[in-house]
Amino acid sequence: MMLTLTSPIETYAHRIPASLKLAAFVALTIALFATDRPWLLAPPVAALILSCGPAFALQTLKSLRPLVPLIVILALWHLWLRDPAGITVITRMIIGVAAANFVTMTSKLTELTRCIQSLARPLSPIIAPKTLALAIGLTIRFIPTMLLRAGQIAESWRARSAKRAGWRIFLPSTLAALDDATHTAEALRARGGLG
Repeated sequence: MMLTLTSPIETYAHRIPASLKLAAFVALTIALFATDRPWLLAPPVAALILSCGPAFALQTLKSLRPLVPLIVILALWHLWLRDPAGITVITRMIIGVAAANFVTMTSKLTELTRCIQSLARPLSPIIAPKTLALAIGLTIRFIPTMLLRAGQIAESWRARSAKRAGWRIFLPSTLAALDDATHTAEALRARGGLG
């Protein structure tokens, strides 16, 4: 599951090559930071996500939930500073993460690693492109799994205690992530490793 974490909802975007989606994402990211009005890029990104259907759009919206605490902190900080630039920062973050989620949810891990491997060829004297591509691909796939594990641990804590979980779930979440990483390493070794 962890190695193939894509959207179960099949859309036309799954048939677009990952290289094109990554190139479009890079262009969007450059545009996001090049403009002082990033909210102008929100309608095209929203339209792209909605074009895959309401179920996919809802799934994409749910994938943005981990950003909520960060958005609240940024909003409060910029309100305290009385700095309107906070709106721009938050807008860039939401649009960028939504677009990144769209790319990863509609691309297979094998496609992403192949694309990264091609881009990493100039780095071959320093690091094997296949190793780098696999590391980046697994990182992309591990993030949602780690967030899911942390959510499950937080729910378990709430079921047992009236106190807020807070820092108390850090150690169990770290151990769960290490356990997942160990299982993934064993699966890779069983399939012949990186060679």
